[in-house]
Amino acid sequence: MDSIFAGPHRPTWCCDPDLPGRGVCGFTLIEVLVVMAIVSALTAVAVPSFRSMADSLRLTAASNAFLAHLYLARSEAIKRRGRVVVCKSPDGLACAASGGWEQGRLIFHDANNNGVLDAGELVIATEDRLQPGLRLTGNQTVARYVSFDAMGTTRLVGGGFQAGTLTLCRQALAPNEARQIILNALGRPRVHKVQVDACM
Repeated sequence: MDSIFAGPHRPTWCCDPDLPGRGVCGFTLIEVLVVMAIVSALTAVAVPSFRSMADSLRLTAASNAFLAHLYLARSEAIKRRGRVVVCKSPDGLACAASGGWEQGRLIFHDANNNGVLDAGELVIATEDRLQPGLRLTGNQTVARYVSFDAMGTTRLVGGGFQAGTLTLCRQALAPNEARQIILNALGRPRVHKVQVDACM
């Protein structure tokens, strides 16, 4: 049998008929099985770690995109000296009264201060729904909309201060990593990394 190491530059440790057991190049069955076992063990450890890292990056990207829209709405309210609203919207044409924030959102200049997009009101930006498997829900005060006034503070349609927390997580029954977008009464949002018991 010809060897890949044939010729004058052949290593002395392989295919050397003068050395015991070195007449044929190759791996023994034991060596192949050991390598396969090591590769399997490394794969079993690495794949969950890569999946966890990918999920974390998805959460970070989605929470940062939402945070950027809140800052955009706040700056637009100050610039326009009037109320600007961020609301849930599956189509970018109207605010949704039900469902979570993962269905999409829109930002508009709320000229009549009623918290919904009416005919003639300017749409500033829209965002499509989040990636499949992600959920974004707000507690009672920010469940439907976030509204900034001309001073850049968040206020409910009725005039009261609006502060609350929106939780972004990967849908699962088991505990997993999440992001909380926390909005204070001054209209300044921030993102906080947390663990949740479940995400539904």
